[in-house]
Amino acid sequence: MRQLFDGNTWQEIFQSISKNKLRTFLTMIGVFVGIYIYIGLSGASKGLDNGFERQFETIAKNSLFAWGQSTSMPYAGFKTGRQIQLKLGDVDVLYNRVPEIETIAPRNVKGIFGSSPGIITRGLKSGNYSVYGDFPAFAEIATKKIYEGGRFINDADIQQARKVCVIGERTQRELFDEDENPIGGYIKIDNINFQVVGVHKFTPGGGFESDSDIFIPFATFKKLYNTGDNVSWFTIAAYDDADVIKVEEDIKSVLKGIHSVDPKDERAFGSFNLGEIFNKIMGFSNGMTFLSLIVGIATILAGVIGIGNILLISVKERTKELGVRRALGATPAEVRNQIIIESLFLTLLAGIIGIIAGAFTLKIIDMFTQGADFPYANPTVPIPYVIGSLLLMVILGVLIGLIPAQRAVSIKPIDALREE
Repeated sequence: MRQLFDGNTWQEIFQSISKNKLRTFLTMIGVFVGIYIYIGLSGASKGLDNGFERQFETIAKNSLFAWGQSTSMPYAGFKTGRQIQLKLGDVDVLYNRVPEIETIAPRNVKGIFGSSPGIITRGLKSGNYSVYGDFPAFAEIATKKIYEGGRFINDADIQQARKVCVIGERTQRELFDEDENPIGGYIKIDNINFQVVGVHKFTPGGGFESDSDIFIPFATFKKLYNTGDNVSWFTIAAYDDADVIKVEEDIKSVLKGIHSVDPKDERAFGSFNLGEIFNKIMGFSNGMTFLSLIVGIATILAGVIGIGNILLISVKERTKELGVRRALGATPAEVRNQIIIESLFLTLLAGIIGIIAGAFTLKIIDMFTQGADFPYANPTVPIPYVIGSLLLMVILGVLIGLIPAQRAVSIKPIDALREE
């Protein structure tokens, strides 16, 4: 340790480096490129990870959607082509038979999938907007950001079939004056008065929803449009530790039993498994991180080996110098430590420069990708990864330095003094 803080040690190291500047520089490039690639790829994969997390932040990651279609096979006396209609009663059966389900939100809508939108009026202002019939459970699966002072649909709204609504930002702009607070105000939905209880902030990437959507209680929607117990589709969230692909299969199997559909009929029910897509995306991101780790370690190892080779050459060139030191009383440990410190210094210097360059590159990428449409945000490398890479370089620097160090120690003073 004392030798590490000895000025003579560092003077000899810098003298050795200065004699072979180009060769030392080219050797250090290997370690620099290795850590640079590792930081760059790890940061890039983290940026993708953050981007997709942001895209999915408003909806449960283990969620899926299921809806009825038409049968493609005759079954139990029913003909092919029968239209399947989901029912509100299906919810309890699904909860009982698929225990991995955490939340089910039955939904109805007017204004998409071929249906005409609701006619919304307020005074002399009017517009056509999609109207959704929802339960409070929907907000547990797909988080709705409600502006201060407002709220989403609650249980009392469902139980009492209240005529309340949550409107979108664009709906507010088009139906209310600029400085007017819409909360507590009234609008007409297909000639029926509804009180505004909230304004939701639109988040892009939410599928077919928009910034003008209007949400009303499911029970109220049922009365307004005479839909009975019909459900357009189920939005379902499974528990975090559930296999969302198996959950999807189980849900379809249960629905087939409820609606008398042939178990082999794959067209009777449609589904969209958001959880499966999210898991694939996360798998890709983790693969990128693993790839960066393998490539980075391999390149760093190649660079460190290069440093070991240059030190072996340096030891051979300094044979006489080392012999003189041994003759003047330098111990084998001092000679060994000298070479190891030099190896460690070159490795860490190249690595730290690579980390700084990688971080700078990630900063530039972040500047150019802010506000971009594709899912990418804040490409950074976690501190433990950086510390881990530094520890790896220290270990490899010491290990690879042992080879030329042992070569230096093995030189006999008398043989070294004879070296020309």
